[in-house]
Amino acid sequence: MKKRVSKHRILIFGASGYLGNAIYRELCSYFKTFGTYCYNQKEFEKNAHFFQYNVETDDVFEILEAVKPSIIISAIRGDFAAQIIAHKHMAEYVKTNKSKLIFLSSANVFDAYSQYPSYENDTTLSNSVYGHFKIKIENILTKLPKRKVAILRLPMVFGTQSPRIREIKNLLLQGEPIEIFPNLIMNVTTDTRVTQQIHYIINRNKYGVFHLGSKDLVHHDDFINEIITTLGEYKPSFKLVYTTNNDRYLAVLPKDNLLPKHLQLFSQEILEELAV
Repeated sequence: MKKRVSKHRILIFGASGYLGNAIYRELCSYFKTFGTYCYNQKEFEKNAHFFQYNVETDDVFEILEAVKPSIIISAIRGDFAAQIIAHKHMAEYVKTNKSKLIFLSSANVFDAYSQYPSYENDTTLSNSVYGHFKIKIENILTKLPKRKVAILRLPMVFGTQSPRIREIKNLLLQGEPIEIFPNLIMNVTTDTRVTQQIHYIINRNKYGVFHLGSKDLVHHDDFINEIITTLGEYKPSFKLVYTTNNDRYLAVLPKDNLLPKHLQLFSQEILEELAV
């Protein structure tokens, strides 16, 4: 039986979502771990460590005061304006309590840049509503004391049960075209590696900005083709989406805040994991 470490009380906002739940499952055997779930997800009702929460109607303070977390992990989804208010309140709590906030951000904070990959200390700039929203939250959190915040920028996340893989499987079974971006150069990751990396960041009390993508880069169309090959004998059809005539990068590469080698990954490892 795994030994429970009681040093931290962890609260995961969005613990019923795909990535949030993977984080919960990784941490709950080691820490006192709590999470939030949406009102329509009845399967979490009987778990005493889960709280109902709607980002548009509920205030985070009530749950924060009930749990009194030493670490807050934000993996929440929902209305952007409501999320910004929620993160302002999380930041207020962290500022006035012995607490730390780990925020799951996105490679899209750099989607206005297209000619090169992005590193941890590069200036953020986005042309998309989603990227702009993530930047707003990052800017709120960077006003906190440095040691109280970890911003984790993620590329596309894959995994055997991930929404992206489920969507690809469904489209293959239905004979529908799969959307690919031939000019997009990116890096990738898996839910299992992200959760291990978060576990390490908590254990070692790390802070700052982390880029949790693969060390190598892949073309979106090539990688999706390789994924389909691992899934079985299919004859897929594709919908090619060109946002530019030239190659464009949307990749978050680690350089300044490197994690240990066993927690780094290459895109090939993702394909091997999906093939199992």
